[in-house]
Amino acid sequence: MDLPLIAEAPTRTTPVPAPYSRGWDADTVSLPDARNAVADLLSRVRPAPASHKVQDAQLVASELVTNALKHAPGPFTLLLEVVSEPAGLRISVTDASPEPPRHRPPDPERVGGHGLRLVNLLCGALEVTPLGRGKRVTATVALV
Repeated sequence: MDLPLIAEAPTRTTPVPAPYSRGWDADTVSLPDARNAVADLLSRVRPAPASHKVQDAQLVASELVTNALKHAPGPFTLLLEVVSEPAGLRISVTDASPEPPRHRPPDPERVGGHGLRLVNLLCGALEVTPLGRGKRVTATVALV
């Protein structure tokens, strides 16, 4: 089934995306699973997002899942939502750690530790929501 990214509303003059979400809980989800979930969801959106937008969304999902796997104990939830105003893919990762993601100072000699900088470049900002147990980290990638 195709998901309309832009659906004409008879009372509006601007197109709006149709909402859709996909989420799951897992003890461990591989990074390819997260990237494939993004590609699968966005492959059903019409009109199709540009390939670089899909790749941006895959990178953001991969970075958020990596942070949960490396820094939070226990299972996590990945939620993908096609959203409106503006058209984008909202990527949320909920984990059991109360600690917010931390930006590390730039260091071209260091392997790793650059993911949040990439996420901020692609999304503008992260939203961190404290929960009773853990937190939810959300980033939105523009699709148009």
